[in-house]
Amino acid sequence: MRTYDFSPLYRSAIGFDRLAQLFDDAQRADTQPSYPPYNIELVSEDKYRITMAVAGFDRSEIEIETERDTLKITGRKPREEAPRNFLHRGIASRNFEHSFQLADHVRVVGAKLDNGLLNIELAREIPEVLKPRKIAIDAAGDNVQALERKAA
Repeated sequence: MRTYDFSPLYRSAIGFDRLAQLFDDAQRADTQPSYPPYNIELVSEDKYRITMAVAGFDRSEIEIETERDTLKITGRKPREEAPRNFLHRGIASRNFEHSFQLADHVRVVGAKLDNGLLNIELAREIPEVLKPRKIAIDAAGDNVQALERKAA
């Protein structure tokens, strides 16, 4: 197993403790579940889509929730009343729970279940306060004011 030294990052970056935690969590990827299979797609510059293969699950058996910077998708199948006698069982129908770490200002826009594929639409919406702005420096040096951003 490789270990990485992130101390050079801390010399010039402030407040990136969460980034180091994400790297540490990524190194433990073997604990991340592989069922059900999924894709993460970049739809446009600030829009993403998670597509998860959940064949055999009904809408009522899937729960999607967000808490702070985590998206959690859970699938729970009810217990079968009568035992079934399979000659071959190739379709998985087990319960699952999958979590995704969301970047700052990424939120879930919608979700749709169609033909056994769960599509979750995400969008990054940066607040106006956090967008770049130009600052004018007063000649006297004691007054700094924000210039209006030019419309692109």
